[in-house]
Amino acid sequence: MEYRIATISGDGIGPEIVREAKKVLDKVGQKYGHKFNYEEVLMGGISIDTYGVPLTDEALETAKKSDAVLLGAVGGNVGNSRWYDVAPNLRPEAGLLAIRKGLNLFANIRPAYLYNDLAGACPLKQEIIGDGFDMVIVRELTGGLYFGERHTETVNGVEQATDTLVYSEKEIRRVAIKAFEIAMKRKKKVTSVDKANVLDSSRLWRKVVAEVAKDYPEVTLENMLVDNCAMQLVMNPRQFDVILTENMFGDILSDEASMITGSIGMLSSASLNESKFGLYEPSHGSAPDIAGKDIANPIATILSAAMMLRFSFDLDKEADAIEDAVRKVLAEGYRTVDIMDAKILVSGGRGVGEEGFGMLKELAEVLGGEVSCSRAVVDNGWQPRDIQVGQTGKTVRPNVYFAIGISGAIQHVAGMEESDIIVAINKDETAPIFDVADYGIVGDLNKIVPALTEKLRAVVK
Repeated sequence: MEYRIATISGDGIGPEIVREAKKVLDKVGQKYGHKFNYEEVLMGGISIDTYGVPLTDEALETAKKSDAVLLGAVGGNVGNSRWYDVAPNLRPEAGLLAIRKGLNLFANIRPAYLYNDLAGACPLKQEIIGDGFDMVIVRELTGGLYFGERHTETVNGVEQATDTLVYSEKEIRRVAIKAFEIAMKRKKKVTSVDKANVLDSSRLWRKVVAEVAKDYPEVTLENMLVDNCAMQLVMNPRQFDVILTENMFGDILSDEASMITGSIGMLSSASLNESKFGLYEPSHGSAPDIAGKDIANPIATILSAAMMLRFSFDLDKEADAIEDAVRKVLAEGYRTVDIMDAKILVSGGRGVGEEGFGMLKELAEVLGGEVSCSRAVVDNGWQPRDIQVGQTGKTVRPNVYFAIGISGAIQHVAGMEESDIIVAINKDETAPIFDVADYGIVGDLNKIVPALTEKLRAVVK
């Protein structure tokens, strides 16, 4: 079979993760005899830079003519980007709202599943996660606050902003039907989340969902207020099967659910219309702080591609193959930084200097760890205010330890034998003190952050 896929790489890490998903799809096509034809569509910040708007009419038409859309991410740094010094309808995320509306994508489906091999990356206690959890969040996508009328004005000399939350019976009913249909193929339970004790829109939501539930007598329906649901997700996530909710609540709760799976980089999503057409994207954002470093987790995008095969193309066997491959990769210990079950310490020894410590801070941010300054550096007269000072072996027992310097690097290794990985970087070589393969990472720091390692070597005296 041959399929047309509109790809929207977008901004930030979007091009990196879409690239990896396309590699997986091409391998599926090769193995199962399919051909996937891709047509790139500009949306978000890159479209603003090219055309002056976040989504052109031509781009939307290209998406409509495709069999499905695969999206990376759009947007940038809200507090530090020219893309946000404009009216809201001209900002990158306006393109995402426009394509959802233009393609009539009213139901967003986000699975949240805890892989056994990532249980250690889950921030919840073991007694809470037990043997894991498996839920699906069904979010209404084209109504509510995000699509209501909004304006900012000055009233009696005071600036005032207004956002409007509107839902019709039809909008609620069609997404509720999707949720109950999904529940029928799972554990047959729907938790409808609203704020019916305060909002008229939520009271209508609860009324219509109850009417839909009558057509699915095998499915148990429970109603839950959104604040309670936010608490229950971290207190007892195993209780949930299908969570049904409105646009803004779903936006927030699905991000919360993604983090208890170990990382937002693991959560895929499908946005569907009333046919089999869908837009598939990871649940995370564009992460501009790590864009271009090739350290972003592509799994959510790869799993979104699997959802595309399943929901839009009816290729269940092929989707299963991708999901099984992800499980195998995780079981074999391969990790990106966001899902490493590790405490990481980056430490500097004698001779690194102020420039080197600036790079160490950058390295620690990339690895998701902390920075420590050795006593040797302090004795030499430089003591940074924002870096912990002290002998690392006495204050930290990390799982992963990078020591950088000449004599200081090796000295800091003393007393750290309980760490899973210790890597010491000297001027001329990167020497693993223990076998890094024991932790499931093949290679040394050079293969994790090569550019930074080269910079660090250059400043080590």
